[in-house]
Parts: sequence; structure tokens; C-alpha cells
Amino acid sequence: MSNSIGSLISMTRALGEPAMDYVIIGEGNTSMRRDDDSFYVKASGHQMHNIGEDGFVAVRLAPMLALLDDPPKTLTEQKAITESAILPPNALGGTEGGLALSPSIEVSFHAMLLHDCDVGFIGHTHPTAINQILCSEHAADFALKRRFPDEVVLCGPQSALAPYADPGLPLAIVMRERVQQFMAAHGEAPKLILLENHGMIALGGSPAEILNITAMAVKAARIFLGALITGKPTRLPDEEVQHLYRRPDEIYRRQRFVAK
Repeated sequence: MSNSIGSLISMTRALGEPAMDYVIIGEGNTSMRRDDDSFYVKASGHQMHNIGEDGFVAVRLAPMLALLDDPPKTLTEQKAITESAILPPNALGGTEGGLALSPSIEVSFHAMLLHDCDVGFIGHTHPTAINQILCSEHAADFALKRRFPDEVVLCGPQSALAPYADPGLPLAIVMRERVQQFMAAHGEAPKLILLENHGMIALGGSPAEILNITAMAVKAARIFLGALITGKPTRLPDEEVQHLYRRPDEIYRRQRFVAK
């Protein structure tokens, strides 16, 4: 196992741990910046909890970003461009069980987020607690309002919320628009993106940050669901959310969590 990809493998296995209930079977995908021009992304059809180095594909950024700017007219053309972006050894015909190794169907949004949000790691999961909300009329309330301090500290003052779109390039295009809107409003990239009727995406500078954001988002979902059962969920005032997020001691604590 190479050191460059070892942290991605460990993070992916942790997100895929069955007891966490973040993903099952082949759900979810992860990625990591490899260098200025390329990234690693989970290969399609691999389970996260037991993934190894052979479960990732190295992909060039530029061709994937170009897909978003000029979407191909056919899936065949899109597939050809994606395959041309795969780096060796997989580009040279690497196979598993007789099948060519192929990047996740979500490879385009991984490229977009790694590039546009300037982060090093991405973790996309489908936690049951999160999807119970995202498959309901309460998705926007959960995404845009915060309920308790540590949710603010780790997940940010708001989450970016994207409507349902067909997984793959259509979702990446919709997501890019929502992320750009978020960055214009907040002056920074989101830490958490919620996808209606789909799942969540954590963005961070380290595997620890991805794991922390995911865990806190799931806790927030459980609290929200419990509050719905007992009554109408309350919200922290917007000014208190901003105060918590910008407090020097909380910034210091957040940076310590990221570094672990």
C-alpha cells in the first residue's frame, strides 16, 4: 500500500464501517487530491468497508472539469472522455475479475469540488439518519438552520443544499451551481453539502475532518428527528451561529480536530 493513498483507504474504510450506518453494499464514494493535475476516486462497484488500493482510480482533473463546461450530447461520448482521463496503470487496461476498473459514476462532482472548493478530501455517504430528513419536506430547514454549537463548529453555519438530480454529470452540474451560490454568500466553500433524496458530502483538508463532519452531521440529523417527534425543532439565532463559527477559541478547536 503506497503512503500517498493510505490515508484515503483508511478514511474510506472508516466511513464504510457497517456499525456506523453511513453506507451499505456499494453505496458511497471518496476522493483525494493526488497532485495539482489529478486525483484518486473510488472505483465503481467497490464496497467502502473493506476497500484496498486496487479499489481506487487515478483521474486527470482537466478533462472532467471540461465535461461540466461543455456537457457531451451522449452518454457514449461522456464515457469516452472519462475513460481517456484515467491514468496508468488502469488506463493501460487494469482489470478486476475480467472487468475494466472504472471510476465512480460521481467522478465529475469529485473533480469539481476538489478543484472549485480547494479541498484535499471528499467523503460522500448515504447515512440513514440523514436520508430520513432529505427524503422529507424538512430538508431545507435541516440544511439551512443550526440547532447546537458543535454542529456549527464542525459543519459550518449552513449546509449547501442541492435538489435531486440524476447521479453523475447532471448532479455535478446542479451541485456546482449551488456551491457557487454558497461561496458567493459565505465567502468560503461549504463543509457539508446535502443532496435531496440522495445523501451527504463532507469536504475537508484531511481525513479527520471528513470523518468529524460526517459524524457530527449524523448526530445533528438524529437530534433533528428527535425534536420532530417531541415537537417543532428550535433553531439557534443566525447571529449566534455566526458568533460561534467565528469565535477564536472555536476556530482553534476546529483546527485541532482537522489536524488529528
